[in-house]
Amino acid sequence: MKKFLLGVGLGYVLGTKAGRGRYEQIVRTYRKLADHPMVQGAAGVARAKLGERFGRGSS
Repeated sequence: MKKFLLGVGLGYVLGTKAGRGRYEQIVRTYRKLADHPMVQGAAGVARAKLGERFGRGSS
């Protein structure tokens, strides 16, 4: 049982260290995409349509 818990702990530590770089890459890509003017324009159109559908003005 101790060997199993040691293996789980070691796997967790190594996995989090390796996974952090990939996580940061995904966040950078998301932010780059979210800040793109075409995406911003599409989001504005979607907000306006939802506002019309649910009877709210754009804010």
